[in-house]
Amino acid sequence: MKLRQLSVIAACALSCGSVLAALSETEYKASRERVDAEYKAESKGCDQLKGNTKDVCMAETKGHRDVARAELEANYKDTPKARAKVTEEKADAAYKVAKEKCDDFSGNAKDTCQADAKAQHEKAKATASEQRKVGEARAETRADSRDAEYKAAKERCDAYAGDTKDRCVADAKARYGQ
Repeated sequence: MKLRQLSVIAACALSCGSVLAALSETEYKASRERVDAEYKAESKGCDQLKGNTKDVCMAETKGHRDVARAELEANYKDTPKARAKVTEEKADAAYKVAKEKCDDFSGNAKDTCQADAKAQHEKAKATASEQRKVGEARAETRADSRDAEYKAAKERCDAYAGDTKDRCVADAKARYGQ
């Protein structure tokens, strides 16, 4: 249960990214250890179950762990690739659980269940890929815009001479991360 709470907190951290600072390395490692500890505790609860119910429980538990890890990683790295990984992990987790649940059926019902699960999985993976590409394009656009603004600021500095020009260029470099 606490793993789910941590997942919710991590999801909030991702959606509130502008409000919350990224995790430090120490916070990231501590959070990852907590996720792993919660996984172990949650998986022990599955050990009491039998048959396919146990398999479904374990798939859900592993899915929670993997999603929580991906959310922590996304908050720590704050890259489009890491954020897309969260969507991929959610898709993979849902697919694994759905496949396990399909084992309760037989014949055509099982085949249909598995086909539906695979279709949902492929759709979610495509969404994750699209999300990653959009994020990368936005990051590239921001970098291009920042470079253009730096060049314009540097050009304005050419109107000055000596120390004033040097300070102007240094300020522009600092402002635009050059």
